[in-house]
Amino acid sequence: MIILKNVTLRRGSKVLLDKTSVTLNPGEKVGLVGRNGAGKSSLFAVLNGTLHEDGGEFSIPSQWRMSQVAQDMPETGQSATDFVVEGDTLLLAAQTEVAAAEASDDGMRMAHAYMALHDAGAHDAPARAQSLILGLGFSVAELDRPVNSFSGGWRMRLQLARALMCPSDLLLLDEPTNHLDLDALVWLEAWLKNYAGTMVVISHDREFLDAVTNVTLHIDHSKLVRYGGNYSKFEDMRAEQMLLQQAAHAKQQEKVAHLQKFIDRFKAKASKAKQAQSRVKALERMEKIAPILADADFQFEFKEPFSLPNPMLSMSAASFGYPAPSDALAGTGPTVIVQNINRSVLAGQRIGILGANGQGKSTLVKTIAGALQPIGGEIITGKGLNIGYFSQQELDVLRPADNPLDHMIRLVRDTPASVRPSAMDCREQGLRNFLGTFNFSGDMVKQSVGSMSGGEKARLVLCMIVWQRPNLLLLDEPTNHLDLATREALSVALNEFEGSVMLVSHDRALLRSVCDEFWLVSRGGMKDFDGDLDDYQVYLLDEARRQRESASRKAA
Repeated sequence: MIILKNVTLRRGSKVLLDKTSVTLNPGEKVGLVGRNGAGKSSLFAVLNGTLHEDGGEFSIPSQWRMSQVAQDMPETGQSATDFVVEGDTLLLAAQTEVAAAEASDDGMRMAHAYMALHDAGAHDAPARAQSLILGLGFSVAELDRPVNSFSGGWRMRLQLARALMCPSDLLLLDEPTNHLDLDALVWLEAWLKNYAGTMVVISHDREFLDAVTNVTLHIDHSKLVRYGGNYSKFEDMRAEQMLLQQAAHAKQQEKVAHLQKFIDRFKAKASKAKQAQSRVKALERMEKIAPILADADFQFEFKEPFSLPNPMLSMSAASFGYPAPSDALAGTGPTVIVQNINRSVLAGQRIGILGANGQGKSTLVKTIAGALQPIGGEIITGKGLNIGYFSQQELDVLRPADNPLDHMIRLVRDTPASVRPSAMDCREQGLRNFLGTFNFSGDMVKQSVGSMSGGEKARLVLCMIVWQRPNLLLLDEPTNHLDLATREALSVALNEFEGSVMLVSHDRALLRSVCDEFWLVSRGGMKDFDGDLDDYQVYLLDEARRQRESASRKAA
């Protein structure tokens, strides 16, 4: 077992853990939670031996093999399959011993070495690696592609596959879902449920934690507090504790009132068949989460839009994709991904965009946002449409050398006078005050964006969107860099938003709480998805199996 006894841990002058103790038993699946900066990653560093405690005792079984996802971006010309196979350290050691035994010309040593190589699974290692790679969303055609040919997010998926390939007694996972689509996430959950060793995972995805953990370890005020159960169980117990301990009852009641619109809205839509069942659960959770939100660092809300055109927009025989590259051969046309779409987005609609990896969810949202032009057909926008667009690449659009105040001043300059807030709000002090509501205060308004964390950058993007007072929100994976408390704040803000929402996300808790209906992008088209998110997870697993079988038939 893993034992921490009266452990003290410091980073610089800051005390992260103060004489705290906890025991983790073999085979437990542990979710490590706590506010940003509480010390979660530092505790990981203690577990993997790269950081040592400043006081107390820490012990871990010496014979345990450990695996974790390397944080460096791999730079290699190896094929994806070979790169992941090398994650099997037991196999690598056996291969090294075979080479040494053959060089020694020692028959007995060679016999033992070949037996060890067989026991390490050399015969099926490529197949095991490829199963991991395909499960994480790669196609069969990409199995032999060089690692260097993939983008950063896909290379990090390969690092995850490599960590899963490694035989281990302790698996450490730090935000493993950040680069995954929902289909890959569903697969990863199924894989981790069957993992036999001890696992400690840091994640800001509540449903992922609920699915794969049975113990929650909370870093709270420099102490490690152990709770039996997954994240939702922890949340329930902590909410009860806070209700008992919370002296500032008035502050809690203010937050409860702030959530009442959210609760009433779900009750009003309780007739929506299967989705209503999810709403009942969401209501129960939101009633319990009130005291946790009362303790949170950050809350925000979307201002009332200037207008609510209805419909917001209409798509007529629209096709979405990418234009032919400028250097394409003559006769090469555009790449069409989704086609012949005839739909309208109405005022007040809350739409979740679903679809397996590569089916065109982001392409659809990019085109509606105007970042891409329709390949065919047309998109007719309502008078006064004002889009707030959060792109997966939105953080890269921020200017690293500029600070938050620079970004807001530029936003004022680029926003038409007819839809700007009041003149006072557009002056520097007004912009500083607005940034302060998103926790950018004091020196932070002058801090370069390049030096900020991913969560701070995401908060700045949300700040800029809220300032524009949009009436249609297009959100493509908005939670990738947000902690649990900020995700809850986003969920509450979206449910109080009076405009329309189109949301692409692998955060199922956000999809459940925000969306009233789902559109499924699949096989070049789009249709309503009538089930709930549990049905969608079954659909994704069936779709992945269908694609694997199709690839196998083609290979044969």
